[in-house]
Amino acid sequence: MPQSRTRTVRTGSPDTSHREASAIHPFLNRILVGDCVAELDRLPAKSVDLVFADPPYNLQLAGTLHRPDQSLVDAVDDEWDRFDSFEAYDAFTRAWLLAVRRVLKPNGTIWVIGSYHNIFRVGTILQDLGFWILNDVVWRKTNPMPNFKGRRFQNAHETLIWAGRDQGAKKYTFNYDALKAFNEDTQMRSDWVIPICSGGERLKDDAGDKVHPTQKPEGLLHRVMLSSSNPGDVVLDPFFGTGTTGAVAKKLGRSFVGIERDTTYAQAARTRIDAVVPHDAASLELMRGKKAEVRVPFGSLIEAGLVTAGEILTDARGRHRARVRIDGSLEAGGHTGSIHRVGALVQEAEACNGWTFWHATRAGRQVLIDDLRREMRTTMGEGA
Repeated sequence: MPQSRTRTVRTGSPDTSHREASAIHPFLNRILVGDCVAELDRLPAKSVDLVFADPPYNLQLAGTLHRPDQSLVDAVDDEWDRFDSFEAYDAFTRAWLLAVRRVLKPNGTIWVIGSYHNIFRVGTILQDLGFWILNDVVWRKTNPMPNFKGRRFQNAHETLIWAGRDQGAKKYTFNYDALKAFNEDTQMRSDWVIPICSGGERLKDDAGDKVHPTQKPEGLLHRVMLSSSNPGDVVLDPFFGTGTTGAVAKKLGRSFVGIERDTTYAQAARTRIDAVVPHDAASLELMRGKKAEVRVPFGSLIEAGLVTAGEILTDARGRHRARVRIDGSLEAGGHTGSIHRVGALVQEAEACNGWTFWHATRAGRQVLIDDLRREMRTTMGEGA
Protein backbone atom coordinates (compact mmCIF):
# COMPACT_ATOMS: atom_id res chain seq x y z
CA MET A 1 0.00 0.00 0.00
CA PRO A 2 1.22 3.54 -0.61
CA GLN A 3 3.38 5.22 1.96
CA SER A 4 5.52 8.33 2.33
CA ARG A 5 7.91 9.29 -0.45
CA THR A 6 10.61 9.79 2.19
CA ARG A 7 11.05 6.04 2.40
CA THR A 8 14.44 5.99 0.88
CA VAL A 9 13.46 1.86 -0.46
CA ARG A 10 7.34 -23.12 -11.62
CA THR A 11 8.36 -24.09 -8.16
CA GLY A 12 9.75 -21.59 -5.68
CA SER A 13 13.49 -20.95 -5.48
CA PRO A 14 15.34 -24.15 -4.62
CA ASP A 15 18.71 -22.45 -5.09
CA THR A 16 18.35 -20.44 -1.87
CA SER A 17 20.79 -21.71 0.75
CA HIS A 18 19.78 -22.98 4.18
CA ARG A 19 21.67 -20.07 5.70
CA GLU A 20 19.59 -17.54 3.77
CA ALA A 21 16.36 -19.33 4.71
CA SER A 22 17.34 -19.27 8.37
CA ALA A 23 18.36 -15.62 8.22
CA ILE A 24 14.90 -14.52 7.06
CA HIS A 25 13.16 -16.40 9.88
CA PRO A 26 13.20 -13.60 12.51
CA PHE A 27 11.38 -11.30 10.07
CA LEU A 28 8.63 -13.70 9.01
CA ASN A 29 5.00 -12.73 9.61
CA ARG A 30 6.06 -9.39 11.05
CA ILE A 31 5.32 -5.78 10.16
CA LEU A 32 8.49 -3.72 10.13
CA VAL A 33 7.63 -0.12 10.97
CA GLY A 34 10.00 2.40 9.48
CA ASP A 35 11.67 3.71 6.35
CA CYS A 36 11.17 1.37 3.41
CA VAL A 37 14.73 1.05 2.10
CA ALA A 38 16.23 1.07 5.59
CA GLU A 39 14.01 -1.84 6.64
CA LEU A 40 14.71 -3.72 3.41
CA ASP A 41 18.42 -3.36 4.11
CA ARG A 42 17.90 -5.40 7.30
CA LEU A 43 16.60 -8.39 5.34
CA PRO A 44 19.03 -11.05 4.10
CA ALA A 45 19.85 -11.11 0.41
CA LYS A 46 18.01 -13.56 -1.85
CA SER A 47 15.51 -14.50 0.86
CA VAL A 48 12.11 -13.57 -0.63
CA ASP A 49 10.10 -15.64 -3.13
CA LEU A 50 7.53 -13.05 -4.20
CA VAL A 51 7.09 -9.29 -3.91
CA PHE A 52 3.82 -7.40 -4.21
CA ALA A 53 4.33 -3.64 -4.31
CA ASP A 54 1.61 -0.99 -4.26
CA PRO A 55 3.74 2.17 -4.21
CA PRO A 56 2.48 5.76 -4.17
CA TYR A 57 0.86 6.60 -7.49
CA ASN A 58 1.93 10.27 -7.55
CA LEU A 59 -1.60 11.27 -8.56
CA GLN A 60 -0.66 14.94 -8.96
CA LEU A 61 -4.01 16.15 -7.63
CA ALA A 62 -4.35 19.92 -7.60
CA GLY A 63 -6.94 21.14 -5.12
CA THR A 64 -10.05 19.37 -3.93
CA LEU A 65 -12.40 17.28 -6.03
CA HIS A 66 -16.18 17.70 -5.86
CA ARG A 67 -19.14 15.71 -7.14
CA PRO A 68 -21.77 17.42 -9.33
CA ASP A 69 -23.80 18.09 -6.15
CA GLN A 70 -20.70 19.84 -4.74
CA SER A 71 -20.10 17.20 -2.08
CA LEU A 72 -16.40 16.49 -1.44
CA VAL A 73 -14.82 13.39 -2.95
CA ASP A 74 -12.64 11.39 -0.55
CA ALA A 75 -9.70 11.29 -2.96
CA VAL A 76 -6.07 10.40 -2.29
CA ASP A 77 -4.51 13.64 -1.10
CA ASP A 78 -2.23 12.26 1.62
CA GLU A 79 1.30 13.53 2.06
CA TRP A 80 2.81 10.17 1.13
CA ASP A 81 1.47 10.56 -2.43
CA ARG A 82 3.00 13.97 -3.05
CA PHE A 83 6.26 14.42 -4.94
CA ASP A 84 7.94 17.64 -5.98
CA SER A 85 8.69 16.45 -9.52
CA PHE A 86 8.82 13.42 -11.79
CA GLU A 87 12.55 13.29 -11.13
CA ALA A 88 11.91 12.98 -7.38
CA TYR A 89 9.40 10.20 -7.99
CA ASP A 90 11.82 8.36 -10.28
CA ALA A 91 14.60 8.56 -7.67
CA PHE A 92 12.22 7.18 -5.03
CA THR A 93 11.17 4.35 -7.35
CA ARG A 94 14.74 3.44 -8.25
CA ALA A 95 15.75 3.33 -4.59
CA TRP A 96 13.06 0.92 -3.42
CA LEU A 97 13.31 -1.30 -6.51
CA LEU A 98 17.06 -1.69 -6.03
CA ALA A 99 16.50 -2.63 -2.40
CA VAL A 100 13.79 -5.13 -3.36
CA ARG A 101 15.95 -6.69 -6.07
CA ARG A 102 18.66 -7.46 -3.52
CA VAL A 103 16.31 -9.48 -1.28
CA LEU A 104 14.48 -11.27 -4.11
CA LYS A 105 15.60 -14.82 -4.85
CA PRO A 106 17.12 -15.35 -8.32
CA ASN A 107 13.97 -17.18 -9.46
CA GLY A 108 11.59 -14.92 -7.53
CA THR A 109 9.18 -12.47 -9.14
CA ILE A 110 7.71 -9.07 -8.39
CA TRP A 111 4.26 -7.58 -8.98
CA VAL A 112 3.89 -3.79 -9.06
CA ILE A 113 0.48 -2.13 -9.35
CA GLY A 114 -0.20 1.40 -10.49
CA SER A 115 -2.34 3.77 -12.55
CA TYR A 116 -1.56 5.78 -15.67
CA HIS A 117 0.04 8.39 -13.40
CA ASN A 118 3.01 6.18 -12.50
CA ILE A 119 3.01 2.68 -13.97
CA PHE A 120 4.84 3.59 -17.19
CA ARG A 121 7.63 5.28 -15.25
CA VAL A 122 7.84 2.27 -12.92
CA GLY A 123 8.00 -0.10 -15.89
CA THR A 124 10.87 1.79 -17.46
CA ILE A 125 12.86 1.78 -14.23
CA LEU A 126 12.18 -1.94 -13.73
CA GLN A 127 13.75 -2.64 -17.11
CA ASP A 128 16.62 -0.21 -16.51
CA LEU A 129 17.50 -2.10 -13.31
CA GLY A 130 17.58 -5.50 -15.00
CA PHE A 131 14.16 -6.91 -14.12
CA TRP A 132 12.52 -8.90 -16.93
CA ILE A 133 8.85 -8.17 -17.57
CA LEU A 134 6.78 -11.36 -17.90
CA ASN A 135 3.28 -9.87 -18.24
CA ASP A 136 1.24 -6.78 -17.73
CA VAL A 137 -2.15 -7.52 -16.21
CA VAL A 138 -5.15 -5.20 -16.32
CA TRP A 139 -7.28 -5.18 -13.19
CA ARG A 140 -10.70 -4.19 -14.55
CA LYS A 141 -12.89 -2.87 -11.75
CA THR A 142 -16.55 -3.82 -11.73
CA ASN A 143 -17.46 -0.78 -9.63
CA PRO A 144 -15.00 2.06 -10.38
CA MET A 145 -15.35 5.62 -9.15
CA PRO A 146 -17.10 7.91 -11.68
CA ASN A 147 -15.29 10.71 -13.47
CA PHE A 148 -17.11 13.61 -11.87
CA LYS A 149 -15.85 16.40 -14.13
CA GLY A 150 -16.87 14.52 -17.27
CA ARG A 151 -13.79 15.65 -19.21
CA ARG A 152 -11.99 12.30 -19.43
CA PHE A 153 -12.80 8.60 -19.70
CA GLN A 154 -13.82 6.96 -16.46
CA ASN A 155 -10.77 5.33 -14.87
CA ALA A 156 -12.02 1.75 -14.69
CA HIS A 157 -8.75 -0.17 -14.43
CA GLU A 158 -5.30 -0.32 -12.92
CA THR A 159 -2.25 -2.04 -14.37
CA LEU A 160 -0.05 -4.63 -12.74
CA ILE A 161 3.44 -5.48 -14.02
CA TRP A 162 4.74 -8.98 -13.29
CA ALA A 163 8.50 -9.32 -13.67
CA GLY A 164 11.32 -11.70 -12.96
CA ARG A 165 14.46 -10.65 -11.14
CA ASP A 166 16.65 -11.30 -14.20
CA GLN A 167 16.23 -11.98 -17.88
CA GLY A 168 17.82 -15.42 -17.55
CA ALA A 169 15.56 -16.69 -14.75
CA LYS A 170 13.54 -19.63 -16.08
CA LYS A 171 12.34 -21.51 -12.99
CA TYR A 172 10.04 -18.84 -11.59
CA THR A 173 6.73 -20.01 -10.16
CA PHE A 174 3.72 -19.94 -12.46
CA ASN A 175 0.86 -22.21 -11.42
CA TYR A 176 -0.66 -22.55 -14.86
CA ASP A 177 -2.79 -25.60 -14.14
CA ALA A 178 -4.14 -24.19 -10.86
CA LEU A 179 -5.16 -20.99 -12.63
CA LYS A 180 -6.82 -22.96 -15.40
CA ALA A 181 -8.82 -24.94 -12.82
CA PHE A 182 -9.70 -21.67 -11.08
CA ASN A 183 -10.97 -20.32 -14.41
CA GLU A 184 -13.22 -23.32 -15.21
CA ASP A 185 -10.66 -25.13 -17.40
CA THR A 186 -9.97 -22.03 -19.49
CA GLN A 187 -6.53 -20.47 -19.75
CA MET A 188 -6.25 -17.47 -17.42
CA ARG A 189 -6.18 -14.18 -19.33
CA SER A 190 -4.28 -11.01 -18.52
CA ASP A 191 -7.43 -8.99 -17.82
CA TRP A 192 -8.88 -9.65 -14.38
CA VAL A 193 -12.40 -8.51 -13.51
CA ILE A 194 -12.46 -7.97 -9.74
CA PRO A 195 -14.51 -5.50 -7.64
CA ILE A 196 -12.75 -2.74 -5.71
CA CYS A 197 -12.51 -3.12 -1.95
CA SER A 198 -15.88 -2.36 -0.36
CA GLY A 199 -18.43 -3.58 2.16
CA GLY A 200 -17.26 -5.51 5.20
CA GLU A 201 -13.76 -5.94 3.76
CA ARG A 202 -13.11 -2.19 3.80
CA LEU A 203 -11.46 -1.19 7.08
CA LYS A 204 -13.16 1.73 8.85
CA ASP A 205 -12.18 3.75 11.91
CA ASP A 206 -14.42 4.55 14.87
CA ALA A 207 -15.91 7.49 12.96
CA GLY A 208 -16.84 5.27 10.03
CA ASP A 209 -14.17 6.71 7.74
CA LYS A 210 -11.85 4.61 5.58
CA VAL A 211 -8.64 3.72 7.43
CA HIS A 212 -6.70 3.76 4.16
CA PRO A 213 -7.79 5.44 0.91
CA THR A 214 -6.34 2.83 -1.47
CA GLN A 215 -6.98 -0.50 0.28
CA LYS A 216 -6.77 -3.26 -2.33
CA PRO A 217 -9.33 -6.10 -2.48
CA GLU A 218 -8.27 -9.47 -1.11
CA GLY A 219 -9.47 -11.06 -4.35
CA LEU A 220 -6.68 -9.31 -6.24
CA LEU A 221 -3.98 -10.56 -3.88
CA HIS A 222 -5.51 -14.04 -3.87
CA ARG A 223 -5.02 -14.27 -7.63
CA VAL A 224 -1.51 -12.85 -7.48
CA MET A 225 -0.40 -15.40 -4.87
CA LEU A 226 -2.27 -18.29 -6.49
CA SER A 227 -0.53 -17.60 -9.77
CA SER A 228 3.04 -17.04 -8.66
CA SER A 229 3.72 -18.55 -5.23
CA ASN A 230 3.41 -21.82 -3.34
CA PRO A 231 2.49 -22.68 0.26
CA GLY A 232 5.44 -21.93 2.52
CA ASP A 233 6.84 -19.19 0.25
CA VAL A 234 7.86 -15.81 1.65
CA VAL A 235 5.87 -12.85 0.28
CA LEU A 236 7.21 -9.33 0.80
CA ASP A 237 5.11 -6.16 0.64
CA PRO A 238 7.25 -3.01 1.01
CA PHE A 239 4.14 -0.75 1.09
CA PHE A 240 2.07 -2.79 3.51
CA GLY A 241 -0.69 -0.29 4.33
CA THR A 242 -3.52 -2.02 6.18
CA GLY A 243 -2.16 -5.49 5.46
CA THR A 244 -4.10 -6.99 2.57
CA THR A 245 -0.99 -8.90 1.46
CA GLY A 246 -0.42 -10.27 4.96
CA ALA A 247 -4.06 -11.29 5.45
CA VAL A 248 -4.17 -13.20 2.16
CA ALA A 249 -0.73 -14.74 2.73
CA LYS A 250 -1.85 -16.10 6.10
CA LYS A 251 -5.04 -17.57 4.60
CA LEU A 252 -3.07 -19.25 1.80
CA GLY A 253 -0.30 -20.73 3.93
CA ARG A 254 2.42 -18.29 2.86
CA SER A 255 4.70 -16.33 5.17
CA PHE A 256 4.85 -12.57 4.79
CA VAL A 257 7.13 -9.66 5.56
CA GLY A 258 5.43 -6.26 5.64
CA ILE A 259 7.03 -2.82 5.74
CA GLU A 260 4.95 0.22 6.67
CA ARG A 261 5.97 3.66 7.90
CA ASP A 262 2.60 4.85 9.19
CA THR A 263 1.94 3.46 12.67
CA THR A 264 -1.84 3.80 12.32
CA TYR A 265 -1.85 1.65 9.19
CA ALA A 266 0.53 -0.84 10.78
CA GLN A 267 -1.66 -1.26 13.86
CA ALA A 268 -4.78 -1.74 11.73
CA ALA A 269 -2.89 -4.38 9.73
CA ARG A 270 -1.81 -6.26 12.86
CA THR A 271 -5.36 -6.39 14.20
CA ARG A 272 -6.68 -7.51 10.84
CA ILE A 273 -4.11 -10.27 10.31
CA ASP A 274 -4.43 -11.60 13.87
CA ALA A 275 -8.10 -12.28 13.16
CA VAL A 276 -7.41 -14.32 9.99
CA VAL A 277 -7.98 -18.07 10.17
CA PRO A 278 -5.64 -19.88 7.72
CA HIS A 279 -6.91 -22.60 5.41
CA ASP A 280 -5.98 -26.17 6.29
CA ALA A 281 -3.05 -27.78 4.45
CA ALA A 282 -5.20 -30.14 2.38
CA SER A 283 -7.20 -27.29 0.86
CA LEU A 284 -4.00 -25.47 -0.13
CA GLU A 285 -2.92 -28.19 -2.57
CA LEU A 286 -2.72 -26.92 -6.16
CA MET A 287 -3.42 -28.55 -9.51
CA ARG A 288 -0.13 -29.65 -11.07
CA GLY A 289 0.17 -30.52 -14.75
CA LYS A 290 2.90 -32.47 -16.49
CA LYS A 291 4.90 -29.31 -17.17
CA ALA A 292 5.26 -28.70 -13.45
CA GLU A 293 6.78 -32.12 -12.78
CA VAL A 294 10.51 -32.56 -12.41
CA ARG A 295 12.10 -34.05 -15.53
CA VAL A 296 13.23 -37.66 -15.08
CA PRO A 297 15.06 -39.13 -18.11
CA PHE A 298 14.73 -42.83 -18.82
CA GLY A 299 18.40 -43.36 -18.05
CA SER A 300 17.78 -42.24 -14.46
CA LEU A 301 15.53 -45.28 -13.97
CA ILE A 302 18.48 -47.49 -14.89
CA GLU A 303 20.76 -45.64 -12.46
CA ALA A 304 18.16 -46.06 -9.71
CA GLY A 305 17.73 -49.80 -10.39
CA LEU A 306 14.07 -49.46 -11.33
CA VAL A 307 14.92 -50.74 -14.83
CA THR A 308 17.85 -53.05 -15.60
CA ALA A 309 20.16 -52.95 -18.61
CA GLY A 310 19.38 -56.01 -20.72
CA GLU A 311 15.76 -56.13 -19.58
CA ILE A 312 13.06 -56.66 -22.21
CA LEU A 313 10.27 -54.11 -22.52
CA THR A 314 7.06 -54.82 -24.43
CA ASP A 315 4.02 -52.94 -25.63
CA ALA A 316 0.64 -53.57 -23.97
CA ARG A 317 -0.26 -56.41 -26.33
CA GLY A 318 3.17 -58.03 -26.46
CA ARG A 319 3.56 -57.44 -30.19
CA HIS A 320 6.79 -55.50 -29.88
CA ARG A 321 9.85 -56.28 -27.77
CA ALA A 322 12.81 -54.02 -27.04
CA ARG A 323 16.03 -54.59 -25.11
CA VAL A 324 17.22 -51.91 -22.66
CA ARG A 325 20.83 -50.82 -23.11
CA ILE A 326 23.11 -49.37 -20.46
CA ASP A 327 22.90 -45.81 -21.87
CA GLY A 328 19.10 -45.74 -21.68
CA SER A 329 18.54 -46.44 -25.36
CA LEU A 330 16.46 -49.35 -26.68
CA GLU A 331 17.16 -51.90 -29.42
CA ALA A 332 14.30 -53.58 -31.28
CA GLY A 333 14.40 -55.35 -34.63
CA GLY A 334 17.43 -53.47 -35.87
CA HIS A 335 16.13 -50.12 -34.62
CA THR A 336 18.02 -48.24 -31.91
CA GLY A 337 17.30 -44.99 -30.13
CA SER A 338 15.33 -43.45 -27.29
CA ILE A 339 12.20 -45.01 -25.83
CA HIS A 340 10.18 -42.59 -27.97
CA ARG A 341 12.07 -43.08 -31.24
CA VAL A 342 12.10 -46.88 -31.06
CA GLY A 343 8.43 -46.92 -30.05
CA ALA A 344 7.59 -44.92 -33.18
CA LEU A 345 9.82 -46.99 -35.47
CA VAL A 346 8.39 -50.38 -34.46
CA GLN A 347 4.87 -49.05 -35.09
CA GLU A 348 5.89 -47.30 -38.31
CA ALA A 349 4.46 -44.15 -36.75
CA GLU A 350 5.74 -40.60 -36.87
CA ALA A 351 5.81 -40.17 -33.09
CA CYS A 352 5.31 -42.12 -29.90
CA ASN A 353 5.21 -41.37 -26.18
CA GLY A 354 7.54 -44.11 -25.01
CA TRP A 355 6.57 -43.63 -21.37
CA THR A 356 3.02 -44.79 -22.03
CA PHE A 357 3.90 -47.31 -24.77
CA TRP A 358 6.55 -49.53 -23.18
CA HIS A 359 5.93 -51.85 -20.25
CA ALA A 360 8.23 -53.73 -17.89
CA THR A 361 7.32 -57.02 -16.23
CA ARG A 362 7.13 -56.94 -12.44
CA ALA A 363 5.91 -59.88 -10.34
CA GLY A 364 4.39 -61.50 -13.40
CA ARG A 365 2.42 -58.47 -14.61
CA GLN A 366 2.99 -55.58 -16.96
CA VAL A 367 3.84 -52.20 -15.48
CA LEU A 368 4.09 -48.99 -17.48
CA ILE A 369 7.54 -47.48 -17.33
CA ASP A 370 5.68 -44.22 -16.68
CA ASP A 371 4.57 -45.76 -13.37
CA LEU A 372 8.22 -46.51 -12.58
CA ARG A 373 9.04 -42.87 -13.34
CA ARG A 374 6.25 -41.80 -10.98
CA GLU A 375 7.75 -44.04 -8.30
CA MET A 376 11.10 -42.37 -8.77
CA ARG A 377 9.57 -38.90 -8.49
CA THR A 378 8.00 -39.95 -5.19
CA THR A 379 11.36 -41.08 -3.81
CA MET A 380 12.78 -37.71 -4.90
CA GLY A 381 10.09 -35.95 -2.83
CA GLU A 382 8.51 -34.37 -5.91
CA GLY A 383 5.23 -36.28 -5.91
CA ALA A 384 3.56 -37.60 -9.03
